[in-house]
Amino acid sequence: MENGANISEEALRRRTFAIISHPDAGKTSLTEKFLLYAGAIQDAGSVRARAGQRSATSDWMEMERQRGISISSTVLQFPYGDHVFNLLDTPGHRDFSEDTYRVLAAVDAVIMVLDTAKGIEAQTLKLFNVCRSRNLPVLTFFNKFDRPGRDPLELLDEVEQQIGLRATPATWPVGQPGDFRGTIDRRTGLFTKYTRTARGAAEAPEEIIDAERAAAEEGDAWKVALDSCSLLDAIEANVDLPSFLAGKSTPVFVGSALTNFGVRALLDAVAELAPPPLPRFDIAENERVLESPFSGFVFKIQANMDPNHRDRLAFARVCSGHFERGMDIECTRSGRAVGTKYVTTAFGNDRETIEEAFPGDIIGLVNAGDLRIGDTIYAGKKVEFPGVPRFAPEVFASARPLDRSKIKQFRKGIEQLDQEGVVQVLRDLDFGDTEPVLAAVGVLQFEVFAYRLSSEFSAPTEIISSPYQAMRITDKASADRLRQIGGIRILYRSDNEMVALFENKYRLQRLEKDEPELTLKLVFDGQPDS
Repeated sequence: MENGANISEEALRRRTFAIISHPDAGKTSLTEKFLLYAGAIQDAGSVRARAGQRSATSDWMEMERQRGISISSTVLQFPYGDHVFNLLDTPGHRDFSEDTYRVLAAVDAVIMVLDTAKGIEAQTLKLFNVCRSRNLPVLTFFNKFDRPGRDPLELLDEVEQQIGLRATPATWPVGQPGDFRGTIDRRTGLFTKYTRTARGAAEAPEEIIDAERAAAEEGDAWKVALDSCSLLDAIEANVDLPSFLAGKSTPVFVGSALTNFGVRALLDAVAELAPPPLPRFDIAENERVLESPFSGFVFKIQANMDPNHRDRLAFARVCSGHFERGMDIECTRSGRAVGTKYVTTAFGNDRETIEEAFPGDIIGLVNAGDLRIGDTIYAGKKVEFPGVPRFAPEVFASARPLDRSKIKQFRKGIEQLDQEGVVQVLRDLDFGDTEPVLAAVGVLQFEVFAYRLSSEFSAPTEIISSPYQAMRITDKASADRLRQIGGIRILYRSDNEMVALFENKYRLQRLEKDEPELTLKLVFDGQPDS
């Protein structure tokens, strides 16, 4: 299958997308129900943990099981009809928004899940705005409509006002939240009556009835729904493919992931509306067409997914060409060969060796120790894609091993977790790894860092809050001046960037104003550097 036509045909079948949401909005439940409806699992309960644990296929880390939240993004590949879906489940908590951003760099579309009762919550608005900043096509799912919640028209307005996406309902509810009767497909006018299954373990029956019967059975709820649809028609809030693909509007679907209602309509929309892989642009802004020789970029590194093997996976998005196991590829940054004998596809923490992959697919390179997040890998003519920027840290701490006899394990652990991007590890060259400074978006990252050092590397660690309030990338000339000022510390990141930590953000603002010649570059803040 070396010719370009076959590569193009395979790429057209791919849909690579992520799900983002606030914690407890139902993202993990929706992920599980996608697998159920695609036939990837037979019983929605089959990927749940045993009683007393809140975990699904995509929540593999023990800490995730204990807390009932997703901490790390996960890759799930499965067929749906004639398509191949690559679903990337992401952390829902704001503290892990940097990991979500890396995932968004690897996908072609996004499903945004909102709890009908809560709408867009302040602590996760940053996640949605990061998605919006990339102009990714977004499908929106109003979840938990079977429970009491807010008026859907109010939710539509909130999406438009807070995120800047024009909301265009594809399905519309009959009945209010908590008194859910079913949905009208605004594109066909068909009414699907709401049904539920025991514990949502199997596919929900989908009874489609005509308008006359719906009016007789649903009464005032039907009339109110038709009035709302007339209003939506009047303001032309209709699904528009060009504006959706341009990241300007979002088709909205309504349902209940827990009871499986509306799941199939959303899956069908991914196949129908979400774009297949498109050519990527390299750092010189040259288009890398899909039929070019193999290329991809690393967006995630994860170690110890299988505690029995203590391995390390580099997840890469295939951007062009036909990947074949055992082929010769190189890393652009290092110039070194990358082994492809053991390459896997992922289904949560379950893996299977693959023989080939095409644009849009996500491949896992096993024990590729030289690879880093943002690396480009390629065959044939050298290519380099833009890297994955880091977020501006908002909290800082220092790390100290509780058992000095475990210093070797401590150093190995911080090196690995730094490479994974769990936190940014900052070092003073005069002290090495004895007491590094950690920088993160949120304090939960520190908890994950300490938990994994203890559980995976047998290096119990004390996390001590640091007084720093801001970080900037600097250079040697500026660092010499900054060292003369109190409350500023100069450290190094693992990529050898020199950074300045400020104990007082107001002093930083004053310096930027009074001494503009100093190099004080913002790391990243959900938007590309200007």
